[in-house]
Amino acid sequence: MSTIPPNHQISNYPPPAALSFTERQPPPVRLYPLSNYTFGTKETQPEEDPSVKDRLRRLEEHYDQYGMRRTAEGVLVCHEHNHPHILMLVIANAFFKLPGDYLPHDVDELTGFKARLNERLAPTGSLAADADNDWDILDTLAQWWRPNFETSMYPYLPAHVSRPKECKKLYFVQLPKNRVLSVPKNMKLLAVPLFELYDNNARYGPQLSAIPHYLSRYRWEFLDENDEVVAWTPGQAVDSRVKTKTLAGGDDDDHNGVDAKGEEALVAMDAS
Repeated sequence: MSTIPPNHQISNYPPPAALSFTERQPPPVRLYPLSNYTFGTKETQPEEDPSVKDRLRRLEEHYDQYGMRRTAEGVLVCHEHNHPHILMLVIANAFFKLPGDYLPHDVDELTGFKARLNERLAPTGSLAADADNDWDILDTLAQWWRPNFETSMYPYLPAHVSRPKECKKLYFVQLPKNRVLSVPKNMKLLAVPLFELYDNNARYGPQLSAIPHYLSRYRWEFLDENDEVVAWTPGQAVDSRVKTKTLAGGDDDDHNGVDAKGEEALVAMDAS
């Protein structure tokens, strides 16, 4: 005979239906599987600055001529086994970086940002003929400020700073159903799961490890290769197959052997 635990009552009524908990949220965002995308390589794109000192000196020159520098980077999201992954570059096996860069002083913000995305990820040669070089910029996720000619950036503008030296914006870029992406040969393109980024400041730096926080406001719909919704937020359990994967620019199938740090961590290390 079964024993009813103390203070536990059995009801003949079914539990009430769960109420909606989606008020004031944007519409669900559809994510396509990683297998929908084709990845390749293209010519090397060397870094403009050989050192942190050179980078900051060029920032000073830009500020003297044109004022605050504008930098734009893209958060490109797809899914693998129904878990969001961020497409991220590893430059010279040294640090992680989102696709994008600083904008020329005389170009429109989104026009300049799309040009930077194409510079980093658009295919070349025979693959470029049928490639779509436009990008769907869905939302601004964050702004980071550089108050002085120093390595530190903040997700707010300090109260005493009236003339910041740089503003970096992170944009949420909606990937289409299919796309061909090519990465420079001196870089690797990784697909990094959100749980790998979360609270991992030591490896990715404060800007990249904050991406799961930025994306937490969205609800996801995960599509398969046949364009059918197969899961959605809250989704399904993440299994052991979900891990960081090298998509282009490297010979390995995952991030094993890639000893990389976030740009902020590298800059701080170099500066010291």
